[in-house]
Amino acid sequence: MRHVPAAAFGNEGMGMSLPVIDLSSHEDAATSPGSEVERKEIAGRSPTRIAFDRLRKDPVAVICVVVILFFIVVAVFAPLLEKLFGVSTDTVLASTRVDLVTGLPKIGPPNHGFDPDHPFGVAPGDGTDNLAVWIEGCRTSLYLATVATVGSTAIGIVLGLLAGFLGGIVDTIISFFIDLFLTFPFLLAALSVAPILNERYATEPDKLAVVSFYVLVAILVFFGWMTVARLVRGEALALREREFVKAARVIGVPTWQVLFKEILPNLLAPIIVSISLGLPTFVALEAGLSYLGIGVTGRESWGVTINAATKYWETYPQYLLEPVLGIAILVVALNLLGDAVRDAFDPKTRR
Repeated sequence: MRHVPAAAFGNEGMGMSLPVIDLSSHEDAATSPGSEVERKEIAGRSPTRIAFDRLRKDPVAVICVVVILFFIVVAVFAPLLEKLFGVSTDTVLASTRVDLVTGLPKIGPPNHGFDPDHPFGVAPGDGTDNLAVWIEGCRTSLYLATVATVGSTAIGIVLGLLAGFLGGIVDTIISFFIDLFLTFPFLLAALSVAPILNERYATEPDKLAVVSFYVLVAILVFFGWMTVARLVRGEALALREREFVKAARVIGVPTWQVLFKEILPNLLAPIIVSISLGLPTFVALEAGLSYLGIGVTGRESWGVTINAATKYWETYPQYLLEPVLGIAILVVALNLLGDAVRDAFDPKTRR
């Protein structure tokens, strides 16, 4: 950088000289290719892309994704995996696998070594293969939790958008129903429905299996949409005052387009976080209700297995630990991934 003499400013007679500031380093930093590239990369990425980049660099999130993908593969390809391992949940002659006196298996654990034909052992009492039951239970839990999450999220989004955007009497009515449904005891409703179904379809076990599954989904959706609706309503209240929403309304854009094309895309982050935190809740609820005998009927479930395995805890602990570990690992992975997603979309919450 060129040094300017003090004489140029008329201070030579006073013996004063102005300090010279070297700006070359700042000029170099401002014009360096590396910093320019970084600025362009940041400027060219959407908030969603930035959040997913954070997730990709989070080792905990990556591990959780791998674990969840494993359970998804097990659930989706359950029939193929059962054929691959040569196991099934078909009814067998109990006396061929189980000691009729003690009820414990005559093959595999707890009193015998590892059996490659039944890697997880067989169930006491009826001799059903535990691996096949575990795979089918994984399928039931994930399918039910996914359907319940999608249903409750869809209802919550629609009602939350309408309440937050339209306001007035619409907001008052929807908010009233949100508060009303939040006061209903979930467990009491489930306990009331189960005996009715069992009595109605007692002579039709095939129909009971289907009806009990979708009734449980309906109960979970019925008591699960309010949290999403409240979240979306609060965000919509803030977004409806933004300039781009007001501009869309001024030029005559239909209300449904404003809701689903202007406001909804800006709610992607909280909705993804809500879904990621809702899935483990529904997985745990399904297992708990099935354990209490008011969940799914006529199909394999981790909760049903836990209910049957509790009385064999002292003599055959593996029978109980297999579904419990499955639930624990899946729920912990979903919860940790939900926390990572929340932190990725809202860096201010990162620890």
